[in-house]
Amino acid sequence: MGLVVTIDGPAGAGKSTAARELASRLGWSVLDTGAMYRVVTLAALEAGLDMTDSEALGALAGSIQVRLDGNLVWLGDRDVCKLIREPEITRASRYAANAPEVRKVLLGWQRKASENQNLVTEGRDQGTIVFPDALVKFYLDATDLERAERRYRELIQKGHEIHLEQVLEDQQERDARDSAREIAPMRPSDDGVRIESTGKSLEEVLNEMLGHIRKSLLERGLSETFHTF
Repeated sequence: MGLVVTIDGPAGAGKSTAARELASRLGWSVLDTGAMYRVVTLAALEAGLDMTDSEALGALAGSIQVRLDGNLVWLGDRDVCKLIREPEITRASRYAANAPEVRKVLLGWQRKASENQNLVTEGRDQGTIVFPDALVKFYLDATDLERAERRYRELIQKGHEIHLEQVLEDQQERDARDSAREIAPMRPSDDGVRIESTGKSLEEVLNEMLGHIRKSLLERGLSETFHTF
């Protein structure tokens, strides 16, 4: 298995942006695990499945062909990157996230992605469940309001008519579900690094992460790995 850095945390904390840029700085690959659950959700809705039937969702996850390539997400031969970011997919993705059968399939996808490459992966349970032996495990967070405002601006730019209050309410409900679920709840890893992104620029967050990564590589005798960043 290659080296792995995980970034967990709630929606809107900046995980995806940080993961992509961090991977670019390191020269590693990046994995957006949330996109995997969204693809399963999209496929399930298009198939007309009962979203509360976890066994059916798991069987579907095991049968579809999903490929993540940078910022592109493919379901079969379709680029579904934009579709899976729609609010209705976001709201319905909780069913896939709560389904043990789906999580088992996707855990296999995620670990397989690290077999032959160094990887920055982001999600909710990457450091606690999927990669407990990762090089560094980050938990990226921000205040409720700042996270909601980021999501609100993103949706407005995409042409959605929505109020900030609704975004904040949806976010708080999602946070509560993700933190309280029995399977792979969202929480910081006991041996991870918590980073608060509120009021910080992306560059500040990245510099903080890179500092921890350099330290961990040095402790493992892999100092030559970070000469390029």
